Amino acid sequence: MINKRIEYLKKQISVLPKNPGIYQYLDSTGKIIYVGKAKNLKKRVSSYFIGNADNRKTAILVSKIAEIKHMVVDTEQDALLLENSLIKKYQPRYNILLKDSKTYPWIVIKNERFPRVFSTRRVIKDGSVYFGPFPMVYQVRILLDLFKNLYKIRSCNNCLSKENIDSKKFKVCLEYHLKNCKGPCVGLQDEEEYNEYIKGVKNILKGNVFKVILYLKEIMKKYSNEYNFEKANEIKQKIDVLEKFKNKSTVVSSTISNVDVFGFDQKDKVVFVNYLKVINGAIVQTYTMEIKSVLEETKEELLSYAIVDIRQKIKSESRQLLVPFDPKISLKNISFSVPERGDKKKLIELSIRNAKFSRLEKEKQMFLNKSEPSYVKVLEGMKKDLRLKELPTHIECFDNSNLQGSNPVASCVVFKNTRPAKREYRHFLIKTVVGADDFASMREVVYRRYKRLLEEEKELPQLIIVDGGKGQLGMGLKALEELGLRGKITIIGIAKKLEEIYFPGDSFPLYLNKNSQTLKVIQRARDEAHRFGITFHRKRRSDSFINSELEKIPGIGKKTIEYLFNEFKSLDNLKKSTYDAVASKIGDSKAVKIFDYFKLKH
Repeated sequence: MINKRIEYLKKQISVLPKNPGIYQYLDSTGKIIYVGKAKNLKKRVSSYFIGNADNRKTAILVSKIAEIKHMVVDTEQDALLLENSLIKKYQPRYNILLKDSKTYPWIVIKNERFPRVFSTRRVIKDGSVYFGPFPMVYQVRILLDLFKNLYKIRSCNNCLSKENIDSKKFKVCLEYHLKNCKGPCVGLQDEEEYNEYIKGVKNILKGNVFKVILYLKEIMKKYSNEYNFEKANEIKQKIDVLEKFKNKSTVVSSTISNVDVFGFDQKDKVVFVNYLKVINGAIVQTYTMEIKSVLEETKEELLSYAIVDIRQKIKSESRQLLVPFDPKISLKNISFSVPERGDKKKLIELSIRNAKFSRLEKEKQMFLNKSEPSYVKVLEGMKKDLRLKELPTHIECFDNSNLQGSNPVASCVVFKNTRPAKREYRHFLIKTVVGADDFASMREVVYRRYKRLLEEEKELPQLIIVDGGKGQLGMGLKALEELGLRGKITIIGIAKKLEEIYFPGDSFPLYLNKNSQTLKVIQRARDEAHRFGITFHRKRRSDSFINSELEKIPGIGKKTIEYLFNEFKSLDNLKKSTYDAVASKIGDSKAVKIFDYFKLKH
């Protein structure tokens, strides 16, 4: 069977051309398991079947091949681009893993009349121009703020077709009145002027800030010669903004005009390739890609994969590429240079350092994840945020539950290492408090809970959370004081309205960031205590309702009583309801029996 497969594959190889192209290996199910490129298709594919495979994984790959497909292209560059797109599309099992950057933001100039400029994380092939990706969100914000200061670009998403503007479909919005937009939606700005703004935006995004400054200086001079000093001053302010932005760029050398720089760092099968975009002597963009080797590809192959992929993403037009070593590929109108001295060599060293730094950061993160459980970081954050003496590995949270004073209950939930320990949850029936008194109820349950733990010599928590503000917190603290536990356990309160955190003796609450892990743990404990308490409270009300006088009424069974409870919640609510309301739920015959029994009007 194996010989037949090999014979069949050799026949396919025998008819392969010697041209550049890509080849695809398919398994017995017809699934693509590998995509490769070649200057000479016949020579490259034949190498897989001559002698022993280079390594074990390649041997496994060859053993899985059931079909070979190929595609001829004009140049090696075309083969590289096609290979890259096919790897992304099919993600074959035995190809390198290119870590995509879909989560990074881009700046898009939308393909439309009076184009909008905004940030996005989705790249859509609709003819729009995308710049990026930007590793840092703040870079995008700085650029968008810069465009807002320099140009009056619209922010609305109206369709500004000629027909819509001529028919006066739109009205100017607040942005127009704030002088952030010139009103193209109502014909107050022509396309020619607006497109000049877009040209400026494109030049800045390409790193050509110097071009924009020169252009603006010409306009400023023109206005000045015409004695239009107000307009000239407006242009000068824009030039000042651009100069400040240009000065923030990392200047490396005024002699280096437009180059792409690639740094390479590898450890075992993980490779990091850093990219630096240098325009007019300044680094205007940086980006790092992670690649995982599968078939023990050479460093030249891995670098070539990265170069093609990054340049496609960035949409780079640079013709000079600085590389740490020759990638052994040829790209049309592109020259590769491996600098040995001077400013270009320093650029390569900087890019390699960036790639190495990315690898070390990844290794550090992996080490932290392996060396300690994920909850430890959260607990350390909680200790810092809440000024605790030790990690809050044991947290307990209390909540009171009553409905208009009926069946008051309380709940206590327990979290161990930030996770619910449901077997240790406890319910409390309020014994010493009459009516709906949240403060007194909180004091009772906190006292009872820790009095029992002390008597049974069980572990005490490091942190107690009470659902409520200063009132509930004060009562909980009083209970701890009576037990001699004040100062030995930290107790805090969380108020629902603004999620304020209250500390004993501190009149000002703590406001944690909404994305804070500390706040999320506190909220989860509070919500879990509320859920647990409400469930118990409903059961208590249901039991009291079901075990009420309704059971004594002939013809009214348990299912009807449960249904009435779900609808009316209490016996008092049922008695206050109209006959029609009750009859519509359970029918006339049963409604008559209930109203007659309680001597109600119907």
